[in-house]
Amino acid sequence: MRGKSEFSLFRQILAPLLLGVVSFFWVVGPNVLDPSNVAWLGLGDPRQNFLGWHFFRYSGWDFPPGLNPNFGIELSNSIVYSDSNPLLAFLFKPLSSFLPEVFQYFGWWLLACFVLQAWLGWKLLGLISDNGIVRILGAGFFIFSPPLIFRLNIFHFNLVGHFLILAALYVALKPKVDRRVLLWAALLSVSALVHAYLLAMVAVIWLTDIAGRMVTEKRPMAGAVLEVIGMAVMLGLVFWLAGYFSVGRGMESDGYGYYRMNLLSMLDASGWSFVIKDIPQGEGDYEGFNFLGLGIIVLAVLSMLILVAGRANIWPFVKRRSILFVVLLGLTLFALSNNFGVGSGGFQYPLPEQVLRVANVFRASGRMFWPVFYMLVFVLLFVVIRGNNTHLAITILAGALVLQIVDTRAGWAGIRAKLMAEPASEWSTSLKDPFWIDAARQYKKVRWIQPANQSPNWQLLATFAGKHHMATDAVYLARMSQSALANAQAKAQDALSTGHYEADTLYILDETALRSAVLSLNMETDLLARIDGLSVLAPGWKKCGNCTTVQDNMGLVDLLLTARSGDRFEFKLGGNGLINLAEGWSASEPWGTWSEGKGARVTLPATDNLRLIVIEADALVTPAHPEQRVRVSLNGVFVKEIAVMFNTGNRIEIPVTDKMRALLSTSESLRLQFEFPDAARPVDLGVANDTRTLALGLVSITLR
Repeated sequence: MRGKSEFSLFRQILAPLLLGVVSFFWVVGPNVLDPSNVAWLGLGDPRQNFLGWHFFRYSGWDFPPGLNPNFGIELSNSIVYSDSNPLLAFLFKPLSSFLPEVFQYFGWWLLACFVLQAWLGWKLLGLISDNGIVRILGAGFFIFSPPLIFRLNIFHFNLVGHFLILAALYVALKPKVDRRVLLWAALLSVSALVHAYLLAMVAVIWLTDIAGRMVTEKRPMAGAVLEVIGMAVMLGLVFWLAGYFSVGRGMESDGYGYYRMNLLSMLDASGWSFVIKDIPQGEGDYEGFNFLGLGIIVLAVLSMLILVAGRANIWPFVKRRSILFVVLLGLTLFALSNNFGVGSGGFQYPLPEQVLRVANVFRASGRMFWPVFYMLVFVLLFVVIRGNNTHLAITILAGALVLQIVDTRAGWAGIRAKLMAEPASEWSTSLKDPFWIDAARQYKKVRWIQPANQSPNWQLLATFAGKHHMATDAVYLARMSQSALANAQAKAQDALSTGHYEADTLYILDETALRSAVLSLNMETDLLARIDGLSVLAPGWKKCGNCTTVQDNMGLVDLLLTARSGDRFEFKLGGNGLINLAEGWSASEPWGTWSEGKGARVTLPATDNLRLIVIEADALVTPAHPEQRVRVSLNGVFVKEIAVMFNTGNRIEIPVTDKMRALLSTSESLRLQFEFPDAARPVDLGVANDTRTLALGLVSITLR
């Protein structure tokens, strides 16, 4: 009896945990478990996640404790908005002094996700069968679900925590659960400290559970209301502690309807099957990736045959949980969005602006199908297991699971290669000049001008600042306070205009800020130089007795004040004309620079005998938005209005009359002012998920 009891304990606890561990090492690999290895966290979201934690651990405790001021400075933020897994950040920050200089916990988080996914899949299967083999095989489908592993492929590591959804479904589906309210409180709190999207899904299932039990168990309304109020207060406290409220209205974003789920998503392999072909879909539909997998599709076909044959009766189960299924239908509709996609086609229906604002809090609506996905898998397993004898059910589940794993390997096989990168405790950097070491000793902060979310060099500068325990506003945040951003930009513009810079701050300038910096530069004290490809303004550097000697090597003043006929100014990334972009321009790109807003200005050097200004430009033009009107003024005098009607290759000629040349002869610069009455947002035109207000894409200007 004792041996049998020990085996039962192994089966109930160790078997699913072992399944999770083996699956993790097969899909992910062991290198990520080295806490000092950040090589696999080097790009985009993973670097953001690590740097958010790295800055947080070396900052003092703030109030509320989730604030992360050194990662953003004035750009109001918290550990939540760098997606750094606040749950683990709060756990490890008190231990920071005992941890190595470079420490990451994301690998262990992924291992925990796999193990808990297996264990909770096992628990869910316990609601269907008490056979250990059946439960292990069933749990395998929850681990090898493409929407789960897909998050590894696009480096959304917090969102691998699908076990929270399984836990919520388990509590909602289990007839009797001890300490149910405490379980829900723990689930909601943990979800809030992992990711807001997971919290939303768990919260929907919790509310459904309350409503369902009011109907089936005749629970009094007063008790349900008290539970909702209590949970709301608790979540409000968790939100405050974690810093959710630090961005104000910045929680709203754009993209609902773009990051949708396509109606055919469950059958669209998107490269995750050797057998099933891909289906053309919309550009943003990847967020709604919910491919079932070949094995689960086989289970779906067999389930339909079983139901038709009457060998399993699922309807009493569905009827008892009718509210849950209605709510899951609502989640499906939200995931599909008002921009309804069917393959590469579809249609759109309008929603009130207020509804869209709320929906845009969870703009990646395609993710909200995950509870539906797992409930569907559970139902299919229910039908197959209850509709067959145990031996046949085991045979079917084993065969389908093998199909699921082998066929979806088309999508996840490459993940291990990415995550098993050669271990390293730091990333390579282009900042090689000795200047940077001295600068790290001299300054406490690194600022990017103009401040922006995900500015072009944020990874390089935030990594440098993090390594030397400096604060920086060169960051990437999931959400940002728009008022804080506007104030930071105004502060930066004031510093450029007056030449008054913070003495403890190193400034890195984008090309459009250089002209203002040159005109107001205090050449006796401040250094302006190009170092390792960056435009650096170092206040007080020339008065620093123990700082590296750096020459003002840019020659900017001469560049700004002189020009010759025939000079061509290019506005692509690294182009010679970027310094002349005065205001109203976005970040430069490999081809040129977009205007941003309803107006823009270019300031060019004066030149003798100027007769013609030739502008080469792209434009935001679509069939529904067939032209961009461009009104041009030169040194405050209106010149002409042009209708630009091509996406690329537009040539705009501005003739300079004798009268205009006489006016320009008294000025040291040419000020080209553009007005764009037809400027629009690509996201509103349905051509891209770009929320900037665009009109003209400036490629070059030639003076003749």
